[in-house]
Amino acid sequence: MKSKFTWGHGMVLALAGFIVFILGMIFFYTRGYQTSEMVSENYYEDELNYQNVINAKKAAENLEQKPSYSQSAEGIKIAFPKQFDNSNSKFKFYLFRTDDSNLDIQKEVVLDQDNAFFIPARAGILKEGSYTLKVSWKENKGTEYQIDYNLIWTPH
Repeated sequence: MKSKFTWGHGMVLALAGFIVFILGMIFFYTRGYQTSEMVSENYYEDELNYQNVINAKKAAENLEQKPSYSQSAEGIKIAFPKQFDNSNSKFKFYLFRTDDSNLDIQKEVVLDQDNAFFIPARAGILKEGSYTLKVSWKENKGTEYQIDYNLIWTPH
């Protein structure tokens, strides 16, 4: 006996095809394609301390002369104004890679005789791409400052 293909058979096939498509999207397409990373491992603690960052950025905005950065093939140089008093001040920089936290660099530094410090490009420390450079310092009076620069590193 032969059976005819009816509209009921078509509905069952369409529904089965839709279910297979959705399951394929869920199980096969998303596997291995997600590269989301948390910005910080201590997200909640950082969030509680963020008011200090806001205050430090506001204090840096009120400075008459701000630190500047420049890029060359050798690396990145951050220069503070010549009249800046760096005695008893603590300086840090955080080079935050926007797409790969394994390339982040965080370090405490000391200014040289020109009131500057240098982040070298040697040994592949800096990889080509987009970074956020966060420069923070604390004066001996206790005032904290922070300036953020968005930069794109391209080796020359």
